[in-house]
Amino acid sequence: MNHPSGQPQNELPWSAGFCDCCSDLKTCCISYWCPCITFGQIAEIVDKGSTSCGASGALYTLIMFVTGCGCLYSCCYRSKLRKQYNLKGGNCGDCMRHFCCEPCALTQEYRELQNRGFDMSIDLSMAALEEHV
Repeated sequence: MNHPSGQPQNELPWSAGFCDCCSDLKTCCISYWCPCITFGQIAEIVDKGSTSCGASGALYTLIMFVTGCGCLYSCCYRSKLRKQYNLKGGNCGDCMRHFCCEPCALTQEYRELQNRGFDMSIDLSMAALEEHV
């Protein structure tokens, strides 16, 4: 993000570390064994409810089956999340993190949204999303 003067704003640190995924074993295990669930939850919140958890998770799964690399889709949402909250990182780094350790990247994003007060249950409602807009 840039100030009106054209100078970039200071980027904020993530509230959860990239390698801290083991501190949330439930989310880490879900992200490892079924990343489409964690990704769907993240995508629904990042898109402010314009896409559903189920649709995003299904598209992730389709991309995973066709290309073998679901991170082609999920890294874009890491970039969106970073830009929405002015978090440290870069587009190339986003893709590399997802490519090298998809479960860690998804768990970090999940925990970032959770730490910002989002209800990360699958039953998200528009009212809950609108509270954070």
